[in-house]
Amino acid sequence: MKLPCLFSFILLFGAGGLVLFIHLQDLSEMVQQQTPGSKIRVKPRQTTRKDLCTYSREGGKAEPDPGDGVRGKEALSGAISPMQFPAFEGNRQLGAQGSREMEGNGLDINPARITKRRRKLLLKNTLLALAPNATTLPPTSAKWQMLSTIQEGRKRLMKEVCAKYKSNSKRTITPYHVSRIFVEDKHKLLYCEVPKAGCSNWKRVLMVLEGFASSTRDIQHNTVHYGNHLKRLDSFDHRGISQRLETYTKVLFVREPFERLVSAFRDKFEHPNSYYHPVFGKPIISKYRVNASRAALRTGAGVTFKEFVQYLLDVHKPVGMDIHWEHVNRLCSPCLLDYDFIGKFETMEEDANFLLHLTGAPRNLTFPSFKDRHSQEERTSARITQHYFAQLTPPERQRAYDFYYMDYLMFNYSKPFKDLY
Repeated sequence: MKLPCLFSFILLFGAGGLVLFIHLQDLSEMVQQQTPGSKIRVKPRQTTRKDLCTYSREGGKAEPDPGDGVRGKEALSGAISPMQFPAFEGNRQLGAQGSREMEGNGLDINPARITKRRRKLLLKNTLLALAPNATTLPPTSAKWQMLSTIQEGRKRLMKEVCAKYKSNSKRTITPYHVSRIFVEDKHKLLYCEVPKAGCSNWKRVLMVLEGFASSTRDIQHNTVHYGNHLKRLDSFDHRGISQRLETYTKVLFVREPFERLVSAFRDKFEHPNSYYHPVFGKPIISKYRVNASRAALRTGAGVTFKEFVQYLLDVHKPVGMDIHWEHVNRLCSPCLLDYDFIGKFETMEEDANFLLHLTGAPRNLTFPSFKDRHSQEERTSARITQHYFAQLTPPERQRAYDFYYMDYLMFNYSKPFKDLY
């Protein structure tokens, strides 16, 4: 064989081998992608802030548009979305290792309910819950250590949501932003009041810490809310506000949004009330009830839950919002103030007593569990919340979920109904 022919044959053989190698590589990748549990990188859809939010004139916050829930919610959930755990089944299905200390944290180890977009955050939260040295707080027991790691997970999630969907980092803190925060100087606590999330009993605790009473049992409801024994942060000058925000422990307690809404409705509209019936009830009945009676128009009593939700979702409300059903992220500005401790109503006793332990409160002071008002009635629960929302149509429930979506997202609450998207 001549030399040029031999050289051509070698080149041809080499090219064929290269083609075969590339084909085998492609086949290997295709098999790997079809293997359960393999990692597939999907380039996320790029969205703009115009897609995600509308700009609110009240304080300049960017909020999800309740009237555009599908587009805005899908864009938001592309990176971070609430863990899917059965919020209305007690939040206790967390496996053998996830004891009561992990209730309400949103950790779900059931792979049947985990989507690809949630795996990254789920893995991160799971590692936080299991890492033995994930916090700088000095643990006194395994239980305190578990609660500490849960706190780290909650704070990290809130910061991630704020970093992606809020624009508050460069804003100046004004007295308006801290108007719902109560100050306890002795133990250096700043507590942001979220109505219907244990705020009455939390005020009792602060009053005991300040020395106004020896026991939370000794403090009546009117004393709590109208006694003016507690100082608000906006009562201080600029220097006093800044110093306390920098050195005090900032505390926020939240509640499942639908459950908090039903609790507010039951309290304000199903009992005689000299303020909420004339101020809210009369305009609600006037606008949303067909053939309303003269008595209902005169007193404002008897507002139904369906009428209340109609008012809540109306862009042109006949009367403004109220703190009892306002969004938590508007009441307490969590993206601006960077809270140190995030507790949940669903795990109130454990979270609150853990916080008191960390702040050096007297050992005999524990968070009170008694019901502040209408003590003969059953406390608003998941079951009761389901009953009220069953009175709405699926589109109404969806709009209500979209309305509170940022609270669901930021504080890791799952969808309360299966038909929500």
